[in-house]
Amino acid sequence: MIRPLDPVTSRQRVAYGLAFFVLFVAVWAWATFGGYVSKTFLATPLTMLQEGWELLAKHGFLFDIGMTIWRVVGGFVLAAIIAVPLGVLMGAYKPIEAFLEPFVSFARYLPASAFIPLLILWAGIGELQKLLVIFIGSVFQIILMVTVTVGNTRRDLVEAAYTLGASDRGIINRVLLPSSAPEVAEILRLVLGWAWTYVIVAELIGSSSGIGHMITDSQALLNTGQIIFGIIVIGLIGLVSDFLFKGFNAWLFPWKLA
Repeated sequence: MIRPLDPVTSRQRVAYGLAFFVLFVAVWAWATFGGYVSKTFLATPLTMLQEGWELLAKHGFLFDIGMTIWRVVGGFVLAAIIAVPLGVLMGAYKPIEAFLEPFVSFARYLPASAFIPLLILWAGIGELQKLLVIFIGSVFQIILMVTVTVGNTRRDLVEAAYTLGASDRGIINRVLLPSSAPEVAEILRLVLGWAWTYVIVAELIGSSSGIGHMITDSQALLNTGQIIFGIIVIGLIGLVSDFLFKGFNAWLFPWKLA
């Protein structure tokens, strides 16, 4: 019997997760091999694998994958370098938060894709334009989420540190940062997932390489097998990066699990 909030073991979690993927592929195969969906609109799983192998073996798709990963990581790192310190300052100092928070809240609702025409004018259609799309899509989200996390630090810890003679800088370095660091790392993990959506949008326009570029070319040829393969590759890379991020966070912040 399933009860609300009852935990599951790690083995059960893996089994449940794999079971859903098996069910998903089974339904997909039933719909396509059974003729319920036209192959023009949805390739079969076997066709998708064949098209994917052709992309990897004959069309240099590994290079496209590498370019997309580089763009995601580059734009995301640029955003994190600026957003995390700024979010910490806003969370620690309320006047800074009052000054910047209205603009950050406004900017985070602006879709990154809307900036693409301007970014093409400013930066051309090279790598900088794509990095800036990911940067714009990520930086404001990180700033606001880090601000909230740092601002929610327990007040009694701050008061205790002041009582023991800590300076303002010491409060940030010895209380606010250690307390909020695990949550900040989790924020970065979540926003990294969002960055993948931005890079595909950036590659759909004015790009000669990358997974998004391949998907656009496949759409023109009505090759749904290649489109689906590209989408699955994105999901697999994102899943692997997510697990790596989780493992790294657990190793870096063991007190979070204590």
